[in-house]
Amino acid sequence: MIDQLKRMPLFCGTSPDVLEQLIHEKQIVKRFCHKGTTVHEQGSECGTMDVVCSGKLTAYALSPNGSETVVFEFETGSIVGANLLFGTRNRYPMNIYSVTDSALLHITKSGVEKLLEDYGFVMPFVRSLSANSQGMNQKIAIYTRGSLRENLLDYFLALSAQQKSSHIVLPMTKKQLADYFGVQRPSLFRELKRMKDEGLLEINGQELTIRY
Repeated sequence: MIDQLKRMPLFCGTSPDVLEQLIHEKQIVKRFCHKGTTVHEQGSECGTMDVVCSGKLTAYALSPNGSETVVFEFETGSIVGANLLFGTRNRYPMNIYSVTDSALLHITKSGVEKLLEDYGFVMPFVRSLSANSQGMNQKIAIYTRGSLRENLLDYFLALSAQQKSSHIVLPMTKKQLADYFGVQRPSLFRELKRMKDEGLLEINGQELTIRY
């Protein structure tokens, strides 16, 4: 297990002796989650910092009408709960579930404190916190900066740059896309249809061609 941890950016500079001690004391525990498993429920107390070894987690909020709004996604290598673990308000503000089969590390509060004594862990930890903060800032910008159309246009352009083509493949279903932007599916479908009718997009299932 130590060899696996040392291959992760978060632990690459951490002393193997420290990791071995924490594993032996069960302050670092590995857990496997099936797709669809709720990892943390909204309102539950945060007692560990989690590290995504493989798979993907999503934090989502439920609106009064029952629709889900995806607030944040945790990819492989991400940390979960670090911002809550040492806070006075240490309860999860939203649900977190496993989008795919996932493997997680649960690290106790005292285990994190021990790791923070190792400078080789500190800077990767700070970088992970920064990545989470930047991702959250981007999500806040989506909710505050403009209309659904503007957000869709920006999102498709970002995908186009990432995939290096004006012909793009959506990495999620239309339902997940609606959840990502915090809107109902009919609202998303109406806007996509309008954009198609106006010649901004060609749409074929999960594939889109940008014309703007």
